[in-house]
Amino acid sequence: MSATYTNTVTQRRKTTPTSRSKIRQQQQQQWAGGVAGGELNERLHFRSRSTNSAKSTTTGTATMSAINSPSPLCCNGGLTLLNCCRDINCHLNAPLRGSVSRQSTPAATPTPKQASPSPTSDRSLSPSCTRSRSCSLSRSRSRSSDQKPKQTQSHKSSAAAASAVAGEAKTAAVTPPFTVSLSIDLFSWTLFLLAFGTRFYKLATPAHIVFDELHYGKYISLYMRNIFFFDQHPPLGKQLVAGLVSMAGYDGNYTFSRIGGAYAPNVPIFWFRFIPALCGSLLAPVVYKLLLEAKLSRWAAALGGLLVVLDNSLLTQSRFVLMESMLLLATTLGIACLLRFQHSPLGSLQWVSSGAAAALFLGAAGVIKYIGYLALALAIYLLCRQLWRLLYDARLTNGQLWIHAFSRLLLFVGIPFAVYVGVFYVHFRTLHRAGPHDSIMTSAFQASLEGGLASITTGQPVAVVHGSQITLRHTHGRTCWLHSHAAVYPVRYKDKRGSSHQQQVTCYSFKDVNNWWIVKRPSKDDLVVGDHPDVIQHGELIQLVHGITSRALNSHDVAAPLTPQCQEVSCYIDYEIKMAGELLWRVEILNRKSEGDSWHAIKSEVRLIHESTGAALKFSGRQLPEWGFNQHEVVADREHTQEDTIWNVEEHRYTQTEDHRERERQMINAEMIPTRRTRLSFWAKLLELQAKMMSQARKVQSHMYSSMPHEWPLMDKGIAYWLDGESSAQIFLLGNLVIWYTATGGIFLYAGLLAFYAIRRRRLCFDLSEQEWQKFLIAGDTFFMGYLMHYLPYFFVDRTLFLHHYLPAFVFKLLLLCFVVEHVDYLLRRHYTGRGVHLVRMYRLFLILWLVAVFSVFVKFLPFSYGARKMSVGEVRRLRWKDTWDFVMAKNHEL
Repeated sequence: MSATYTNTVTQRRKTTPTSRSKIRQQQQQQWAGGVAGGELNERLHFRSRSTNSAKSTTTGTATMSAINSPSPLCCNGGLTLLNCCRDINCHLNAPLRGSVSRQSTPAATPTPKQASPSPTSDRSLSPSCTRSRSCSLSRSRSRSSDQKPKQTQSHKSSAAAASAVAGEAKTAAVTPPFTVSLSIDLFSWTLFLLAFGTRFYKLATPAHIVFDELHYGKYISLYMRNIFFFDQHPPLGKQLVAGLVSMAGYDGNYTFSRIGGAYAPNVPIFWFRFIPALCGSLLAPVVYKLLLEAKLSRWAAALGGLLVVLDNSLLTQSRFVLMESMLLLATTLGIACLLRFQHSPLGSLQWVSSGAAAALFLGAAGVIKYIGYLALALAIYLLCRQLWRLLYDARLTNGQLWIHAFSRLLLFVGIPFAVYVGVFYVHFRTLHRAGPHDSIMTSAFQASLEGGLASITTGQPVAVVHGSQITLRHTHGRTCWLHSHAAVYPVRYKDKRGSSHQQQVTCYSFKDVNNWWIVKRPSKDDLVVGDHPDVIQHGELIQLVHGITSRALNSHDVAAPLTPQCQEVSCYIDYEIKMAGELLWRVEILNRKSEGDSWHAIKSEVRLIHESTGAALKFSGRQLPEWGFNQHEVVADREHTQEDTIWNVEEHRYTQTEDHRERERQMINAEMIPTRRTRLSFWAKLLELQAKMMSQARKVQSHMYSSMPHEWPLMDKGIAYWLDGESSAQIFLLGNLVIWYTATGGIFLYAGLLAFYAIRRRRLCFDLSEQEWQKFLIAGDTFFMGYLMHYLPYFFVDRTLFLHHYLPAFVFKLLLLCFVVEHVDYLLRRHYTGRGVHLVRMYRLFLILWLVAVFSVFVKFLPFSYGARKMSVGEVRRLRWKDTWDFVMAKNHEL
């Protein structure tokens, strides 16, 4: 047994129980002070006593100095300083026994004689064992007497730090009150001015409709006139542009007819494109701030902002009425605020403001384009990762953990939901007039708008009765009305199947006199509605008589023309061939809990069940050939629980005469008298519009400039946005080839390093300091996962895709590239010192040459971003660096 251990035991035996309890209490207070300073209180599973532990301090002075020291407790219970413990079971030597720290501890500021913060170099090893982890444990242990100078030095460092803090407090105390200090980040402002200059240069050029300005311009004009429109994307971006151009004096009286069409003089082109250009200008400094929040150095963060400025695709997308620049700005701002939120103390002002701002911006990204909710999904992933780490923090009580969880749930679910609802509330309040797109909505929705259906349903009765004249509208999906005409089904179809040769029944997408039907009870022949209307109730049997041809709706066990697994629906013609009509239909009201058991016009959703066969009247969605006038097929299906079997009464009036010719004349000459709109709740409108936006997503036909996700990382295809009809001046979406290819390589390099480090750490080989390893993980969680979450979903999307869909993923790839560039510089500086320092210099010289190449490519392809000057055929050909780039000339022949 060593002398040091004997002296320690003897001194402990001399200590009275009271002294020992006081010392233990002081140790606990010191440990709590270490927690307040950022240290973690690990729950240790190994508490064995070390044979090389330092002496326990019994004097008051030594105790107070130990309490003021930020060093943690050693495994033997004594108060120790940095690098004091030799016990392999001690939590200070956790990396040596392969344990994984539950939460990273902030690294102490190194002194001139202090060891490196590396997990291996923090141990007092002999020079021969410093670089090797296979040294024996006995050689790595040193005498306790060798540690006394280190303890003294650490005490001096602690005293110096305490005096520095006291000096700062004294300086702050003499600072006069009501003082405002202003600090300006020159990097941030320089990046903003560079981006502002490139985005706003000749912003009103070309004075023609460019690419999707055709669609967004139409929607903004409809906002100006309060006319309802339908779009598959959320409306926030269009609302922002519409609000600005309205202040600029635009009245919405311009028709966006075609791509390349010239703008009228009354259209404020500059103000139309102002907000996308401003968001594109702010993206560079926001990326710079985001990288700083991710603990990157200032030069690496400035590199990220500069790459945003010098990328041609981000420049092009920011100069026109397109949504991507607003989407990217909201996404990066949200992630930057989220990282600050994670580093802030619970309940502080910075914690609340950062969390609320992150949730606000991420929610706004999703209401600009639905793809923005992928950023919110990334944020939820990061929050869950942080909560998982907090579970291992012994300082937190269960109540504090619940506060962490519920506060994050409230912020990052409640605020985005409120933003989403608020934006659509403004949308409905603004668009209160009927327009060309409202026909896709249900009859109840249309009737809530001024004009349109509200002008048709003037004073019409609510209750559907025996003798009612109605039009039956397909409620969900395609807008069409139950229709019939004098034409009959062909005797035989092309597949040689026979038909009933009865009168055709179809679904017609336009208003027509042949859409009118008369409701009739089977037991009554008189169709005139008397003084006491006979209201149709849920579950009752009716007949539907076609208003013009006076033939009743019929179905029978004959295969439908295009859907042979379903029954044919027709209007019955008596050919006297012993084929009786099956004309009875049972009314089932699906929303009778809210509308009652009586059949009502507009709001009652009904399903008509054929009494004889039990099949439901259904819109099949298939288009009939020429013999059916290209209208849509109506069938009877025994599978009832489908949305296509739901119908509602739209137009409704009572039959006033028994004379058939007079009824026909009234139907043809019916006048549309304006009336006030009906009321529909905001939530009913919101839910219906969401269902339509999901089911009616616009499926673009195959396009010559469409591309597949695997073509995006190497930019195999671009997009022609605009072409001058008199010259070869054009706007073509292409990125900076040097940036895109380097960033793609950075993705693979990071993935390789992550696998390498993970395997090495499993073998207890720690190549990175704990601080650098935590920074590496933050970059992976934020940038690498952000790239994958914004890129991989497109492989499962069944729609036409374009290169601009890749831009959110590209921004995360660019952020990861900045980290990889800095990390490689860190590795070279760490492993190549002395004579190897020339490798660091060569690497930095390579970075400078790479930036020169980035700038050269950016300048070379600027004509495709601005479209401001004519280009000869030779110039365009020389810029075609890849055979898959399809540039277009003025005469519309491809290169």
